[in-house]
Amino acid sequence: MNTVQDITSPMTPSERYATLSLAGIYALRMLGLFMILPVLSLFAQQLEGSTPALLGLAMSIYGLPQVLLQIPFGLLSDRFGRKKVIIFGLLLFFAGSVIAALSTSIYGVLVGRAFQGAGAISSAVMALVADLTQEVHRTKAMATIGISIGLSFGAGIVAGPILSGFGGVQTVFWATAGLTVLAMATLVWVVPNPGRPRLHRDAEFVPGQMLEALKNPDLLRLDYGIFILHMILMAIFVVVPTDMRAAGLPQGNEWMVYLPVFVLSMGLAVPFIILAEKKRKMKPVFLGAIAVIALAEVGLSQAGPNLYTIIGGLGVFFCGFNLLEATLPSLVSKTAPADLKGTAMGAYSSCQFMGLFIGGLVGGWFKGEYGETAVFLFCAAAALSWFLVAMRMNPPRYLANMLVSLMAMDEEKANEMAEKMLAIKGVAEVTLNFADAVAYLKVDNQQLDKTQLQSLLAQYS
Repeated sequence: MNTVQDITSPMTPSERYATLSLAGIYALRMLGLFMILPVLSLFAQQLEGSTPALLGLAMSIYGLPQVLLQIPFGLLSDRFGRKKVIIFGLLLFFAGSVIAALSTSIYGVLVGRAFQGAGAISSAVMALVADLTQEVHRTKAMATIGISIGLSFGAGIVAGPILSGFGGVQTVFWATAGLTVLAMATLVWVVPNPGRPRLHRDAEFVPGQMLEALKNPDLLRLDYGIFILHMILMAIFVVVPTDMRAAGLPQGNEWMVYLPVFVLSMGLAVPFIILAEKKRKMKPVFLGAIAVIALAEVGLSQAGPNLYTIIGGLGVFFCGFNLLEATLPSLVSKTAPADLKGTAMGAYSSCQFMGLFIGGLVGGWFKGEYGETAVFLFCAAAALSWFLVAMRMNPPRYLANMLVSLMAMDEEKANEMAEKMLAIKGVAEVTLNFADAVAYLKVDNQQLDKTQLQSLLAQYS
């Protein structure tokens, strides 16, 4: 008999333990990457052979191996085990951090950053989260991982300048290596060992589904959006730190800009996130945030050597950035068919890292050839192109994903249950996958009759 699934229950203690420990591993790794963003361009002149173009490449090169390796690492974890693949990836990340910390030339930093990117553990971590959580709680676990990434970004851009004050960019790389050791220790001694790995279509990239994901124009628009957003982010960090220094910001005081800018922009973004999700105004809020990004870039292009104008432009940018960073994954989840979510998120993540890679290249090249103003104007044009693409997106369906186990249920009973589920208020779609022993549901949480759905699940237990 199938165990009764309680869709209203909280996570079990073991699920919370596994989720929080894996979120910690993800956050420690991302913290190391984010700490470099606001400081590398400031110390580039001290590196032998540095040019604006090579600086931009050094900042962004880690994105290219991420694009190339994150999906293969996820697939390898199905075969060789999640923890082994994650440890291997973290060792590569550690090696890259040490190489960069020991380097006195831009070329050594390039090699180190490439090794950091080769530690592409994102897909394997997500798969391990799925292994260690019940179907009905997996969405909450994934959301926890997402929150940890956002927090690590805010902490990284504040901590990076503080640490660099104790010994330059090398100190930041050494700190990153230390955080990686802590992440490995957490994985080995804290994270529970999973059972036999299984394929989770809601959390993992499935190569056979890639063509289906590419056929969806709304998903492609979102992929283009995350590419542009992170291209602009990286290009900004190639230019803004040195601009603030040239405008009179003392060395080591960068955190005094980033901390209030990030906190205030997060606070301003929250009401609009609520408006988008709860009041179902996602498309106008989304388009408005893209417009804010474009306006911020235009403002930064005209800021000149005025510190307060630069800070103001940076604040406006982060208002749009934080809002878009929160809504884009939600839009992918709403747009993708329930059993295609893992593949859609894999493509989305690849576009994100490719955007970071291209952003550093473009930012460094434009800065060297045409100056800082050209970087901002290019970013403004890129944001405008995104706005025009996003205008054609269909208004999202406000549907959440829900998973129900079909374990020990034969095909006839599962099909019968699926028909009855579709008759429940708030259930929009039901997709059965007997190979994974899971039913993928799309539900409207504002309308869903959870009591009736729970009663139906109990009948088929």
